Amino acid sequence: MNIEEEHTISCPYCGETINVLIDCSYDAQEYIEDCQVCCRPITFQVQYGDGNSIQVKVKHENE
Repeated sequence: MNIEEEHTISCPYCGETINVLIDCSYDAQEYIEDCQVCCRPITFQVQYGDGNSIQVKVKHENE
């Protein structure tokens, strides 16, 4: 069973604020998902922080 959590991020290309679902069943992960507004590829880096909080970092493909 996958545990998903909704997070709000800003697209590193267009700056639009979007809501994304993060699969919390992994300790750490990196993947690419297209922006819902401008369709450009966003790289997501997800890991657990202090107190089991989830940290989501996003960047464009040239970083």
